[in-house]
Amino acid sequence: MGVLKVSMTQVLGFVLLFGALARPTWTKVHHHTFVIEETNYTRLCYTKSILTVNGQFPGPTINARNGDMVIVKVYNRAGYNITLHWHGIRETRNPWSDGTEYITQCPIQPGGNFTQRIDLTNEEGTLWWHAHSDWDRATLYGAIVVRPTRGTAFPFSKPQKEIPILLGEWWIANVSQILADLIRTGGDPNISDAYTINGQPGDFYPCSRKDTFKVLVEYGKTYLLRVVNAAINNELYFAVAGHKLTVVCTDASYTKPFTTDFIMITPGQTFNLLLEANNPAGADPLAPRRFYMAARSYSSAQNVSFDNTTTTAILEYTTGSSPSTPAAPPQLPYLPGYNDTNAATVFTAGLRSLASREHPVDVPQTIDRRIIITVSVNLLTCPGATCTGPGNNRMASSLNNDSFRNPRIDILEAYYYSISGDYGTNFPDRPPSYFNFTADMIPQNMTFTKRNTEVKVLEYNTSVEVVFQGTNLLAGENHPMHLHGFTFYVVGRGFGNYDEKRDPLGYNLVDPAYENTVGVPRNGWAAIRFRADNPGVWFMHCHLERHLTWGMDTVFIVKNGKGPQERLLPPPPDMPPC
Repeated sequence: MGVLKVSMTQVLGFVLLFGALARPTWTKVHHHTFVIEETNYTRLCYTKSILTVNGQFPGPTINARNGDMVIVKVYNRAGYNITLHWHGIRETRNPWSDGTEYITQCPIQPGGNFTQRIDLTNEEGTLWWHAHSDWDRATLYGAIVVRPTRGTAFPFSKPQKEIPILLGEWWIANVSQILADLIRTGGDPNISDAYTINGQPGDFYPCSRKDTFKVLVEYGKTYLLRVVNAAINNELYFAVAGHKLTVVCTDASYTKPFTTDFIMITPGQTFNLLLEANNPAGADPLAPRRFYMAARSYSSAQNVSFDNTTTTAILEYTTGSSPSTPAAPPQLPYLPGYNDTNAATVFTAGLRSLASREHPVDVPQTIDRRIIITVSVNLLTCPGATCTGPGNNRMASSLNNDSFRNPRIDILEAYYYSISGDYGTNFPDRPPSYFNFTADMIPQNMTFTKRNTEVKVLEYNTSVEVVFQGTNLLAGENHPMHLHGFTFYVVGRGFGNYDEKRDPLGYNLVDPAYENTVGVPRNGWAAIRFRADNPGVWFMHCHLERHLTWGMDTVFIVKNGKGPQERLLPPPPDMPPC
């Protein structure tokens, strides 16, 4: 549905419904209808029923500008409970629209509907939306494009064209069955059968060549690639053969431009990349002028199965307005080896906030509270030793040895209405025990965890530092940790065990990357800082779905401040029932 310029009367009518404050008359409100249904799709020679929004896979792109409001009416016409999350949107004082199953809402049941409001306050760049129930985001996802406020511009030359590149993951089997088998057996899930670019696997998979996604470019022009990693369980390397990529934005925050041969993008992350169509072959009508875009896994864990296939799309130079006739197959780009942690580390180290007058940074220079969290893959004892995890135990994961269990009533409503009994507030500030977290050999008794529903409560406007400490329990791995309701500064990273006295001396407090999803290095640590100035209930979790299913998550409850603009908004009238 189109962009709508509304009058103050129209805005106030909406405001009364949702309890927000009046907005200026220039605010643009974008209305979208999302109908979730099951659609037959064919990939890799197989046809199966998948969940889609408005019959599209990937789903529709939301286009807006910084400062706009987006209203999405979600209708669930599928046979499953559903929620939709607006990944990277701050949702100021309005966690009711965050869309996290059993955290900020009960799911939208089959036949139900829910209106969600998305306020774009500081975001500018590329974000995305996706299902936040079970593993439904395997097919329920799409891009959110947030352009600069009218009258302002990109902090780089305007590109010829903007091209969304959504990286995904595909199973021949139904994903709901993959998840059900994982829960039933207690083991690792079946790996995917393919990766996708804009829904298409590409030339190297059966029956996919004719539908491979293609980008047409003109020699001498510059293009903006808006890249999203929507994969379920895999971090990915991405590159374009014969071309450099210039990173200018990550997680809807501008960066100091830096040029690279490839990127490493974790599930949940987004990048804006400038691509100059300057390969000399592009100017020669007799030369092969097709180049592969390609993505494949970065899998840092040892002895863990993963999908090692490669997805491709085609970048093709044109002559005038007509595509060229290729004389040879497209060229493949260089991609690092699947376990090349050094390549991933070097790339990530290049990310710096733009930190300009128009796009300043506000890094907390001092902190009120430091929280150190171990990030681990664990085991739970399996009754009868019938599970398929190591030692016939059940696979699990944890933060500070707490493996999160979803409550019966969503935590936001329980908190707002003071319903007791469904969660506790004793999530620990520190690991329950200290040992060499990243040692090659760790005693097996340290691998077992416990299930509970403990959250962390923060006073309003507290300056917080969270240090994620990776561990080598069962399998050390790069963990993409995502925090809802906030974007944070990644002030430090390192390998080995975090040293609370030494490591903060090396923090970047000048221009650190500003992100909503941070990759915690394999057998290393990452430190983030943010100010807890957004009251509400906010989920924090690993964005690898198998780890989330196993319990690698918790919740931050940010209490109300004193002023009227520092308090949680009341719930909308159509919250889905439990």
